[in-house]
Amino acid sequence: MGSIGSPNGDQVDLAEYLFRRLYQLGVRSVQGVPGDYNLVSLDYIKPAGLYLAGNANELNAGYAADGYARVKGISALVTLFGVGELSALNAIGGAFAEKAPVVHIIGTPPTHAQNLGLNLHHSFGDGDFKRFVRVYRESTCAQANLVDPGTAPAEIYEVLRQCLKLSRPAKVSLLGLKGKLGPFDPGMDFRIMHGVIVDILKPDELIRATGYPTYVTPFGKGAMNWVNSCDLVIRFGPLDIDTNTYGFTTLTDRKVIIDIHRYSISIGRGLRQDLNTKDLLRTLLPCSIHPLFTPSSPLQAPIQSAPIDQATFWTRMSKFLRPSDIILTETGTSSSGGQDLILPPQATMINSALWLSIGYTLGATVGVALAQKDLALQNNQPTGRTNLFDGDGSFQMTTRSISVIFGNRLNVIFLINNNGYTIERHIHAVELPGRTRFFGAPTDDPSYPVLAYRATNWGELLLMDTVQVKAGKGFSLVEVVMGQDDAPASLERLVRMAAERNEGLIK
Repeated sequence: MGSIGSPNGDQVDLAEYLFRRLYQLGVRSVQGVPGDYNLVSLDYIKPAGLYLAGNANELNAGYAADGYARVKGISALVTLFGVGELSALNAIGGAFAEKAPVVHIIGTPPTHAQNLGLNLHHSFGDGDFKRFVRVYRESTCAQANLVDPGTAPAEIYEVLRQCLKLSRPAKVSLLGLKGKLGPFDPGMDFRIMHGVIVDILKPDELIRATGYPTYVTPFGKGAMNWVNSCDLVIRFGPLDIDTNTYGFTTLTDRKVIIDIHRYSISIGRGLRQDLNTKDLLRTLLPCSIHPLFTPSSPLQAPIQSAPIDQATFWTRMSKFLRPSDIILTETGTSSSGGQDLILPPQATMINSALWLSIGYTLGATVGVALAQKDLALQNNQPTGRTNLFDGDGSFQMTTRSISVIFGNRLNVIFLINNNGYTIERHIHAVELPGRTRFFGAPTDDPSYPVLAYRATNWGELLLMDTVQVKAGKGFSLVEVVMGQDDAPASLERLVRMAAERNEGLIK
């Protein structure tokens, strides 16, 4: 592993240099899976002040890195080349599509072995080690294949800069470089770059200050007529895809639209690029604060013995949420129904609007909970809870993430939105306590309590609001049983429109 001069004159190996740079950017936990080509680099994670979380497989590790990046502003993922990087590719593709800045560090065979074209394991056996480089060129915003120790620091700097600027994954390949470098360059001050992460104006500041009528995508939820009647529509980070525009029905005339992105603004059909939109928006903030909306009438208390239904479940669950909570909703009924949640102040919702890879949110929950844990340690104060609404089908795609949650003692509240099909056969073969022990759950440990609970009606669901669940300490699994064919009305309409489009009935 190549060495780089440190500020005190000592030599720093290349992997440690990279991990120290990531530490400067706020990363504290690294996702990844050990493999023979990355084992040496993993030894440098702890000396750099980082923690290796450890994941069950590369796909789940990629999802976790995505979740971590959405909370902390950047994340790191370590795999080996070939089988490892291709296993993580689906997660990297999702991070690219939905703009999550993940730095994917890949341990590869040493340079001399690649130059000789040796037929090594984990490859296609043809000596072509550039194949996987070509694959990742299409799914990352920047790549650094570190073959020259003399240029490695500058390459690392540029890759991390692009990752942050474009908010998309970047790839760094460690090839086991050898050799010494000159003095550490103090001019590469990553603290300036870190400002890109932490100093971003959130749209809700402008919304709260102006009191402008606002709705949040995905799904228009009956707002189309109102939008089309407006003289001006301001959109923050718009994503004009089918699932985010209710089958393209909420798109309006470009002449009345102002689109605001991180570094550009389009007014009508004109585009201004390379702008600091944060500073521009701050100049628009008026001094007065207006109310956001008039709260809707509260729902009547449900009949205790009545089955739980999609029609009111999400609105009722709003009372369960707390300020600064992070809520993840899985693709399908949870993501669609979750649009009806009324979020408390400083709460954040994470879902997939474009990539829609089933099973993503359970893996991402690992990264989100780790980021919450790291933030609590950094700021020396508690953070909000991590709440996941998952479906029983998607749960089976990334189930092994549960063992990672237990292994890292992460505080998670996990609600399965059960529609009653295969989970009974795949999950309920044993009793609930035995099920959690199967994933390595600690038993009789007051410092990390584990709760597994099943609710089949409203009365049983109300009982879940216990002291443990409210506090968000430990692991709470609440299995919410709903009818097999029950789905949010908005999802049913969207699916119907998608089916008609696939059949060519609508353009």
